[in-house]
Amino acid sequence: MELFAVPDLPEIREGDDLAAMVDERVDLREDDVVCVASTVVSKAEGRLFELDDFPASPRAREIADHLADIAGEEKDPRFAQAVIEESTELIMEAPFLLTATRFGHVGVNAGIDRSNVADGDLLLLPKRPDGSAARIREGLSADRVVVTDTCGRPFRHGQRGVALGWAGMPAARDWRGEHDRDGRELGVTVQNVVDELASAANLVAGEGDGGTPVVVVRDWAFGDHEGSDAHFREVDGDFVRQALREWRFED
Repeated sequence: MELFAVPDLPEIREGDDLAAMVDERVDLREDDVVCVASTVVSKAEGRLFELDDFPASPRAREIADHLADIAGEEKDPRFAQAVIEESTELIMEAPFLLTATRFGHVGVNAGIDRSNVADGDLLLLPKRPDGSAARIREGLSADRVVVTDTCGRPFRHGQRGVALGWAGMPAARDWRGEHDRDGRELGVTVQNVVDELASAANLVAGEGDGGTPVVVVRDWAFGDHEGSDAHFREVDGDFVRQALREWRFED
């Protein structure tokens, strides 16, 4: 398997055709997987906003004041308002905002970014990353696209790449019913390949000011496993989320 960054991409602006930009810089193959950072997808889709676009509600002011008390520094209630509007649920309200987005992703601050944003205060995640991946795929020579982001995870330090949306392939491959080397039948193993590809791509794309937000994965095969598009846990079976709903931060 080979991974390489698409070179010489310009700063992405609203309305830019990401697929055309990639296709003219790389001789893509049909079975390549093109991993695109959500940052540039959001910029192309016009998801840049000013803080003033989110007048703070009393609830946002309450949240911002509480977080300010915990952190010992001022927090902008307009940012809290943006998080509220981009979320279907505030799972945790302190010591940070852990939220569920409208498309199912759980992360800090609804994934709203304040870095690499030259033309506004806030960069929101794509509204429907699966739809974004499908639109990019339509303009590419390659047939598989993953929209990626970086976020932390429970029980681990640091951030890693994750998939927000995908098109042209299943999200996971199902190993259940197959056997390990000792002949034991696998009963729970469903491999989330879009997350794994996103994480691998992030090693090549890097963080900060690298300017390489699109990575091509070549010579990787899904295989003959059954596929699944189950990606985000259903709330009824997400016991960590259910526990966090009852947990309260104490100073």
